[in-house]
Amino acid sequence: MGQPKQTSSVTPLRAMSCAVSFAAFSCVLLGQTPAFAQSVSQPATTANGRSAASQDNRTTNNPAAFDAETDDPAIPGTNGTTASADDAQRPAIPDAQTGDDITGSILDEDIRRLNTREAPVDETLPRRRAAESASTAETPGIPIGTFVLRPSVTQSINTETTKDGNTRQQRAFLETDAAATLTSDWGRHQLTVTSEGAWQKNISGEGEEQPSLKINGDLRLDLSNDTVAHLTAGYNFYREDTDDPDAIADATQQSDVQEFTAGASVQHDFGILRGTTALALTRSIYSDATLSNGTTVTLSDRDQTTGTLRGRVGYELSPALIPFIEATIGRTLYDETRDSAGYERSGHSYGAKAGVEVDLGEKLKGEVGVGYEMANFEDSRLSSIDTATLDASLLWSPIRGTDVNFDLQTSIQPSTTAGESGYVSHALTTTVTHQLRDNLVGTMIGGVIWRDYPTDSTINDELVYTAATGLTWNINRYLDLTSTLGYELTTRKDGDDSQQFRAGVGLKLKR
Repeated sequence: MGQPKQTSSVTPLRAMSCAVSFAAFSCVLLGQTPAFAQSVSQPATTANGRSAASQDNRTTNNPAAFDAETDDPAIPGTNGTTASADDAQRPAIPDAQTGDDITGSILDEDIRRLNTREAPVDETLPRRRAAESASTAETPGIPIGTFVLRPSVTQSINTETTKDGNTRQQRAFLETDAAATLTSDWGRHQLTVTSEGAWQKNISGEGEEQPSLKINGDLRLDLSNDTVAHLTAGYNFYREDTDDPDAIADATQQSDVQEFTAGASVQHDFGILRGTTALALTRSIYSDATLSNGTTVTLSDRDQTTGTLRGRVGYELSPALIPFIEATIGRTLYDETRDSAGYERSGHSYGAKAGVEVDLGEKLKGEVGVGYEMANFEDSRLSSIDTATLDASLLWSPIRGTDVNFDLQTSIQPSTTAGESGYVSHALTTTVTHQLRDNLVGTMIGGVIWRDYPTDSTINDELVYTAATGLTWNINRYLDLTSTLGYELTTRKDGDDSQQFRAGVGLKLKR
């Protein structure tokens, strides 16, 4: 008997289960796709959205994080999403929500930029130094312990013609000029010693030789940030010129003068006020003069010692402009109470002025002042001398390579002529230095001195005009070729005028 065919319910149930699962999965997938698209297309505007973006940034900023599909480093986007490496090469697009809303602080624009600015080429490379010309190059000098010595020697051959009334003299002479600067190389304070001298030797003709020597030392002490002191000392030797008012008439050799100087000054800044106190001492010694007949004239009665005390107060409007007021008092004592003519020439001097200091760097530097000065003498037969003063010392550089030095000085000069107290000297000197070429420098000097005697004097006023020019060719750093040409004219209301013409050429060796 055959068995009946059996049917099972497992297969229909399995088929129904698969269909139901597939339908449910499709509904879930279709339901999530619009929501995901909406979350990507619209920026987060709530605080929770910003927190989620911050969390995504913290996750994607990890250098170890990689995209699961591309294995490229995940780069944070501008709105909290991640961007691929290719997207990072494109310029960043500003978002409506800046970093300030997230951090609460103001950030520099360059910090938020992914592609920060590159530094300009002229900022990344060292600046090019201006080429140093042969005329401005400084010699290396000679190291001596903690000092540097820079010496120079100039040997020249010169010609000079002097005319005084109907008298005419002409000479040719050799001149050796030596100069040196010794500067300390200390971390604090500084000592500077400068010296210069000239020695002349006539090789033909007649005329008086004019030797000279000058040495000055300045020790600067930096006591504090606001206090600077200077200690100075010096020696000056020269021979009086024949045209000097105190020169001995008909002398073949005028007196040799030796001057010893010493001084101290202290400058202190009181905020916008600047105070200076200075004391200066000068000792002058005169040698005998030699007359044409061979006899000598003793001039020891002119030996004297002068002390001057100076005080200045300046008000600093700016570092470049400082108005000031200054007062001076001096005392002169002669070794001999009375000179050879019987006059007591010791006395006192007083002065005051107001002016302004200017410091505009390389363009303009110096000071200008106006004031009043007076000198009196112990001998009642010698009248007092007083005058208004105008002093200026300016260094101006109108263009690169050109320097103009302007100097104007007013001073009272005592006299040794019997019955004369002295005169007022107004001296103006202008020096122009111009660099014609890289190794060629030209110099022009012009000046005038007005010797103004009192109205009751028996001596008339005198005017002295000077003009000179020179060229310096820098063969190399250590050798120069120099040439000079000068002229001097002294005019007098009474008496003959005098003239002097000089020219020379030489070689300068410097180290």
